[in-house]
Amino acid sequence: MSGEPTANARVGYIGIGIMGRAAAANLIDAGYTLTVNSRTPSTADHLVERGAAYADTPAAVASACDVVFLNVPDTPDVEKVLFGEDGLASAEGFKGLVIDMSTIDPAATVEIARRLGESGIEFVDAPVSGGEAGAIAGTLSVMAGGSDEAFETARPLLEVVGERVTHVGPAGAGQVAKACNQLLVGSNLRAVAEALLLAERSGLIDPAVMREAVTGGSADSFVLQNQGLRMLEADFQPGFKAGLHAKDARIVVSLAESADSPVEAFELTRQALERLVESGRGDTDHSAIIEVLRDQDEDS
Repeated sequence: MSGEPTANARVGYIGIGIMGRAAAANLIDAGYTLTVNSRTPSTADHLVERGAAYADTPAAVASACDVVFLNVPDTPDVEKVLFGEDGLASAEGFKGLVIDMSTIDPAATVEIARRLGESGIEFVDAPVSGGEAGAIAGTLSVMAGGSDEAFETARPLLEVVGERVTHVGPAGAGQVAKACNQLLVGSNLRAVAEALLLAERSGLIDPAVMREAVTGGSADSFVLQNQGLRMLEADFQPGFKAGLHAKDARIVVSLAESADSPVEAFELTRQALERLVESGRGDTDHSAIIEVLRDQDEDS
């Protein structure tokens, strides 16, 4: 369906997690006919109540749709949804568009696009940034990789879920952009945690006052304003799970190694995220990294 209008497209959504449920709801609000599938079917109940159809397999989603979104945790999950038993690519006659909003390995993404292309299926990798709040509000930043034609087909749908939609290059480029995004976010996350701990341990300033003082200046950031507040309030209910950020961090380091590009400072963030997961807190918000740093100092 290269370059065809998507206003009346039948849309599928596979993967109804924290981000997927909000993006899928926005597609329903925009008037699209939605068919959904999730590893845990009950997570899609609220979408079905709002008019979405539920399909038991990815292949069944594809058979009912022109465009299918994916939003699943990791590279093996994407490969299983596409090429596993009852996978999307096995749907007879499906020659539509797959939009993958997952965050996965860039090299694997290039291979996925190649394999789908051999079956006449177009592909856009479109990982996002902006967290649960951005997904609910439809204000995500979308980093899209794919051919010009596939991107133009995907654009109207991506503009429903995101406010800033950027075509960054061919298939796989979206995942490289997301890796760079996670490098920046992760490095800032650790820096915010370290700054709050430094203020606390100085004995001279309340860390909340320090945060207020630097907000609006050169040190201000989304992470300082949002995850910094979570750290202060010890509110670690998941917005972006630490386990997923740890997975993303491994992607960043792997990409950097293959590109022979330095990420020494970020490696400290990756190690802290891995310790957070190993301590059994992988389902907490990634802002809980401050607890790992606090524990680390107390143990040393």
